[in-house]
Amino acid sequence: MTQPMSRTSPVELPCDPDAAPEVLAQLVREAEADGASDLHLQVGAAGAEVSLRLDGVLVPWRTVPGELGRRLLGRVKYLAKLQTYQDALPQDGRIARGDLGARCDVRVATHPTVAGERAVLRLFRDSDPPTLEGSGQEPAVLAALMEFLRQPSGLLLLTGPAGSGKTTTIYACLEHIRSLGGRHIITLEDPVEQVLPGIMQTEVDEPRGLTYAAAARHLLRQDPQVLALGEIRDDETAGLAVRAALTGHLVLSTLHAGSCRGVLERLRVMVPDPAALAASPALIVNQRLVRRLCTDCSGHGCSRCVSTGYRGRVPIAEFLRCDDAVRSAIRRDDLSGLEPARSLQVLADSLCQRGITQPEECHRVLGS
Repeated sequence: MTQPMSRTSPVELPCDPDAAPEVLAQLVREAEADGASDLHLQVGAAGAEVSLRLDGVLVPWRTVPGELGRRLLGRVKYLAKLQTYQDALPQDGRIARGDLGARCDVRVATHPTVAGERAVLRLFRDSDPPTLEGSGQEPAVLAALMEFLRQPSGLLLLTGPAGSGKTTTIYACLEHIRSLGGRHIITLEDPVEQVLPGIMQTEVDEPRGLTYAAAARHLLRQDPQVLALGEIRDDETAGLAVRAALTGHLVLSTLHAGSCRGVLERLRVMVPDPAALAASPALIVNQRLVRRLCTDCSGHGCSRCVSTGYRGRVPIAEFLRCDDAVRSAIRRDDLSGLEPARSLQVLADSLCQRGITQPEECHRVLGS
């Protein structure tokens, strides 16, 4: 079995196939110690390749040979209460932290591939709720968010690719609202990634009919002042978010698009009423996460950063306030001139100049 490069001192794992329970528990505990968000297990004829997602990047980690590698997958399925004999269809489940002696609950997703079955284990950590002040956002972004959160109603939309920190930003916003007091906060998520004290959180369960749209309709009857929707996925959910914002609710959600203007372009298709579309959005934030240079090795690579040269991430975000000029442009159906004051590229260049990250990392995240 290959030895990993780890941010912590790795423990030698046994090679006996009967030791699969012990090996799986040890892999999850080491992944936790290394700060991984996900553990990938790709099973093939020769065993299993194990990778970690560290700071948003998938890093090869261990090779578990032969029968032990195959039994690891069986152990994962057993603990997640999946059908251990089913390898032709995707399955989803959860593993309680106590079953692994770990600090994290684990969400499991298996999928058949031509090379063999693959399992992805998402690690959910218990930690203090994130705060806006500790988020690392630029002062201008923080000021725009806090100004929005003081309002009684309106719609905040965050966009960015998967893994860009949108959920963390929403959680920080909700924690800020909770700290102010006096408002009933409800969330609808898929899944709930962190339990936030004092906030009513609901998890989507589509196999049982609890879809985003169905749940959102009922949640509005729970008398919320603040409603957070994990994602606007369809026209019905978009319409509900817009109507809620127009009827006195503060609404926070995400919508997949490539830019602030792209959010409005997508929303325009989902919400055909231009007057409602113009009146509801108050703030649009387009966010990315770039890796921070490892301070122990100054980017050269060491055991603390798994030889990647990076450890931790910092957000960059451009934003568009929906003021009277923007609302007028939406009503005219002329979105071509809507641009944020400072672009993601300008913000990324500033991080490079300050020695926080490197141009190569910014190119990886933003493209050319």
